[in-house]
Amino acid sequence: MASHASVQARGRHASPRNRPGTTRHHPVMSWAVPATLGLILGCYATAIVRGGGVLTGTRLALGLVSGAVLAVLCFGLGRIQNRLPRELRAAAYGVLTGGSIGFLYSLSGASILAASVVGLFLGIGGLLTAYYYFYTHE
Repeated sequence: MASHASVQARGRHASPRNRPGTTRHHPVMSWAVPATLGLILGCYATAIVRGGGVLTGTRLALGLVSGAVLAVLCFGLGRIQNRLPRELRAAAYGVLTGGSIGFLYSLSGASILAASVVGLFLGIGGLLTAYYYFYTHE
């Protein structure tokens, strides 16, 4: 038997969320991943500053604020990442990675220079990893 010359197109159909004039809700992962990363960084920052001592309000506030800042930055980057070219998107992820790790390393009592170098190297690693991922998946 002969097959048809044209193949049925597969694509997105106009669902209620894709129609103009309707509100679009964020998928769960767009806020769950930044919130989880912020929670992990905040708990880790609190544990580093605490150093086995008593948990005080200022130490808890440091963890909450640093976790909230990372969560907001991750959410913002996730919202604009599709509008950025792949090089700039990879650089943004590298800066976010290097800044976060450098901040955590500086909380351990290391010098600012050492924390900057660790953050720089890990940020370059994050940049290269993100660039490779974006380059191979586009």
